[in-house]
Amino acid sequence: MIPGPDYPGYPTRPARGPIRDRRQRGVARGMGAALLVVILTLVVSWSFAPVLSPTDRVLRAVAAATVAALWLAAAIGHVAALRFESPADIDAAAGGGGDSPRIAIAQAVLRNTLEQVVLAVPAYIALAWVVEGSGAMVPMLAALFSIGRTLFWANYARGAAARAFGFALGFYSSVAALVIVLVALVGRII
Repeated sequence: MIPGPDYPGYPTRPARGPIRDRRQRGVARGMGAALLVVILTLVVSWSFAPVLSPTDRVLRAVAAATVAALWLAAAIGHVAALRFESPADIDAAAGGGGDSPRIAIAQAVLRNTLEQVVLAVPAYIALAWVVEGSGAMVPMLAALFSIGRTLFWANYARGAAARAFGFALGFYSSVAALVIVLVALVGRII
């Protein structure tokens, strides 16, 4: 464990060691592959960047944000539908009872989707607003987000290694957009 400050109650975290577990290797492979796909997609979309007005770029960002929001709506609806169809789960959360494994998985997918949407939406809008050559990038990133959500959701129950690629496809595409925006803004300041 890595020690915390010298006062009681401060949480500590384990030291990060080498990858020893096959699941960790699977996650690392999935995330590495997703990073490569995101980079290649950005390079291709940058090379085919149409010249668009700021209004048209922002409209593309709004469309991309709508796609992300629809994924969130689907995840919310999925949890609601599973609760509705199961007498044991319909009141489990309000009654203080535990959720079934199906509900627990659906809620995990919902939480992760919410986190990803919260990251993606401002990334799309900022990219469209700040980067003139983002006309093709934003829709491509939204497509990666959708592919990533599909793979993450479909493979969630199969374990971390199975869902890593889908997770990372959405996550890295949003982070890449934010990094591009930051670089563009710093470039304007310098």
